[in-house]
Amino acid sequence: MRLYAVVAAGGFRRYATYRVATLAGVFTNTVFGFIMAYTYIALWDERPQLGGYDMSQALTYVWLGQALLMTCAMMGGGFEDELMERIRTGDIAVDLYRPADLQLWWLAGDLGRAAFHLLGRGIVPMVLGALAFDLAIPRSPWTWLAFLVSVGLGVVVSFGVRYLVALSAFWLMDGAGAMQIAWLAGLFFSGMMLPLTLFPGWLGELARVLPWSSLLQVPADVFLGTYAGWDVVRAYAFQAGWAVALLLAGRMLQSVATRRVVVQGG
Repeated sequence: MRLYAVVAAGGFRRYATYRVATLAGVFTNTVFGFIMAYTYIALWDERPQLGGYDMSQALTYVWLGQALLMTCAMMGGGFEDELMERIRTGDIAVDLYRPADLQLWWLAGDLGRAAFHLLGRGIVPMVLGALAFDLAIPRSPWTWLAFLVSVGLGVVVSFGVRYLVALSAFWLMDGAGAMQIAWLAGLFFSGMMLPLTLFPGWLGELARVLPWSSLLQVPADVFLGTYAGWDVVRAYAFQAGWAVALLLAGRMLQSVATRRVVVQGG
């Protein structure tokens, strides 16, 4: 495990070197946060308690979305482009013969990336949002801890989805189209555009059981106190279930791809 801890730390340091890009990202998240916040204000003025949130909770949801956008890689921007390029060029064969688990290697690096984005691009927009608006900030440290655990599970779910899409490059050779579909689904079904509680009928029910709801909707509801007590445990179980299912699916697809590489190499 020490190896993967080093990889995670390396992933953190790697993204920490891009200071200008980080500042640009903070600025972009903040601007879009204000745009979304004033849009939500207009919407909630017309429909108070929309989706089960009051105005303060709705605004908090907006800024949580900006804080978690890159943390959970809802629009991509993680390891997947590099992995697909290594598959396309054939360099993946070298990775498969290394004495390290391919999936755990990329997961560790992605956890380091997520940790940096949560600190580097998540805190400042959230603080600015709290200064400009009346946000529903929890006072209990246990709520904050429960939120961070939920975010961590969401990051693993996000990795599982993106890993599967990246591995599709073994067959597609260019996974750009699949990746675009994945991040569009991530933006829509995570609740980034609107909380999933606003989705009508069967669409809302479907959206809430898909893996992307683990990226924002579930952590936001933990933060806002929608889940409490055993409801938090059930939320964790939902996220962990998707994380395990996606990681197992990724491992199976990786095994199939490895056999393909071995056959072609032989």
